[in-house]
Amino acid sequence: MTAETLRAGPIADAIRRQRLLVVLRRVEPRDRLLALVDELAAAGARIFEVTFDAPTAAEDIAALRDRLEARDGGPYVVGAGTIVSDGQLAAARACGAQFGVSPLFDPPLVRGAVEGGMPFIPGAFTPTEVASAWATGATFVKLFPASAVGPQFVRELRGPLPEIQLIPTGGIDASNAPDFLEAGAVAVGIGSALTRAGAEARQRIVAGLRAE
Repeated sequence: MTAETLRAGPIADAIRRQRLLVVLRRVEPRDRLLALVDELAAAGARIFEVTFDAPTAAEDIAALRDRLEARDGGPYVVGAGTIVSDGQLAAARACGAQFGVSPLFDPPLVRGAVEGGMPFIPGAFTPTEVASAWATGATFVKLFPASAVGPQFVRELRGPLPEIQLIPTGGIDASNAPDFLEAGAVAVGIGSALTRAGAEARQRIVAGLRAE
């Protein structure tokens, strides 16, 4: 599998179309995770990332995929986040994760994911890291932590590097997500602003980011 194939594939297309990647970090127990995803899916969310920093992450992803496959209104996409090792990457593949996300840029990890046919979104912060991650085969590049630089950074970075598709994550909420998208990000990753909010606030965030 090539990076170009994955960038043009159905998972990448779904992320670009939906513009919102819901980051589910240690939402426990599993019943709470499934209920939260049911609520977010009903509001219009379609792309979900379960982080691999919990011991039950693999089982949670498998359960979540089963739950979403039974829902109308898809397709839904479930990926694995906080992937920082080959072992985690293998476990993510085994449990059915449809894409992988990392907080850092590890070239062998990116190459291993891409060669195995998994869209992969490594984290980067500086222009050099962003460009290197893309050249190594990243499907998208996760700008992290995005709140430390703001939407203007995305706008300025896209001047010399217009081909690189960025997903800002970290400190993204209802107040700044539209600005990141307007600056040229293809999508945003939102975690605590969704998982810690009330139901009405969550619905407003999702509705506000849905593509027309």
